Amino acid sequence: MHAGSMCISCILSKEELAIRQFMDEERKSEYMHQVLGILYKYAQTESSPGLTERLEALYREFWGSAKDFSEQKHKYNQWLLRMEAKIEQQIQASTDPLETCIKYVCAGNYIDFSAVDDVNENTLGELLDQAAGQDISREEYVRFREDLQNAQNLVYLTDNCGEIVLDKIFIKHIKENFPHLRLTAIVRGEDVINDATLTDAREVGLTDIVPCIGNGNAAPGTILSRLSAQAKETLLCADVIISKGQGNFESLYGEKRNPYYLFLCKCELFVRRFSLKQYQSVFVREERLHITR
Repeated sequence: MHAGSMCISCILSKEELAIRQFMDEERKSEYMHQVLGILYKYAQTESSPGLTERLEALYREFWGSAKDFSEQKHKYNQWLLRMEAKIEQQIQASTDPLETCIKYVCAGNYIDFSAVDDVNENTLGELLDQAAGQDISREEYVRFREDLQNAQNLVYLTDNCGEIVLDKIFIKHIKENFPHLRLTAIVRGEDVINDATLTDAREVGLTDIVPCIGNGNAAPGTILSRLSAQAKETLLCADVIISKGQGNFESLYGEKRNPYYLFLCKCELFVRRFSLKQYQSVFVREERLHITR
């Protein structure tokens, strides 16, 4: 799915904001002109995650290092780890723990520093408190269980830091309900924004319960043409794919992999695209998805 006008406008604003701290106005102007050049050349054919990877490389070229989100990533990983036992207890007490996992996974997708201007613990806490009461399609959930029962290989595409703790809880419940499944989690191959990498997977203990591999690149999504050979083979061999987050949706939609998408509608574009309110959940397989572009 190539970047639309709202994505282009958002990307441009965020790039300007990222360099506002620097004093060299001439260099800042040259940087923004090159940003415009990348958008002009690639935005009609590439998704927003693909553009972000190009712009992150340009940022490093101009300013010497990548934008550093390591502090925020560690903060939210640890915050969710402290909440893990409580969330697990609430999930176990629900009528259908696996279904409730999906609701928590969607709520945790709030932790997105590219789509949310002011990620904060208060809003995250409220979303998690409300998660169990949110609605997802019962029909979709029944089909999801049927697909997992009939599958052999499941790939889980993670998204952001912090919420990867909720991914871990969900994966544990999938393994308990469908022990025959061969399950692999794929994280980002390099640091980009606050997306989860193998470092985060190890920090939260995800690597202790499921094989985890990096995808081989620094795009905040899953772009088939840029995946490592291992990640691409793993993805293409999957009977079922769980695709977490807006970035994975933007890069995978239309690629004929037919994943189950799980995310929170955070930015105005996604609110319009799915005709939902901000911070409402999406859980649907691509073949049954209808969107307004």
